[in-house]
Amino acid sequence: MKQILSLLALTLPLAAQAASLTVVEDRGGVSALPYYQGLNPEPVQTQRQAPLPQPSLALGFPVRSQRLTPGPVQGRALNAPGLQPFFLVGDDELSRRWLASRGETLQRLGAAGLAVNVTSAERLTVIRSWASGLAISPVVGDDLASRLGLAHYPVLITPTALEQ
Repeated sequence: MKQILSLLALTLPLAAQAASLTVVEDRGGVSALPYYQGLNPEPVQTQRQAPLPQPSLALGFPVRSQRLTPGPVQGRALNAPGLQPFFLVGDDELSRRWLASRGETLQRLGAAGLAVNVTSAERLTVIRSWASGLAISPVVGDDLASRLGLAHYPVLITPTALEQ
């Protein structure tokens, strides 16, 4: 019992000091991690903020994006720092020509491809052959189309621009 009383006597002054702390700055929701990184010798995994939703990976074929069709896209500026460049294509002649003309740029950017309209695994293989060396996955792109205000593809989306 005497040990417990001694422990309480030691902690009461600390609690009183904690109650009198002064808040110097409150940034409301901004992580304080940068201030503490120098104190933590363990590596910290950085978490990238995803400003755009991830599309639904297609579980089967056909993959149909009701909101997206082949056609002209009006380019515009984006403000999405940290966004990995990606592009939307389909199984159509416009996408084939676009991949042929933009392939080197897409390679240089390390852009990931999303096939938003494709009927079968065999056709996906054909689309992938149009873009040698680029990863292209079948996805339903309706949510992306809605959030980005897109109606057509092919299109390249980077942290700073949306362009055909």
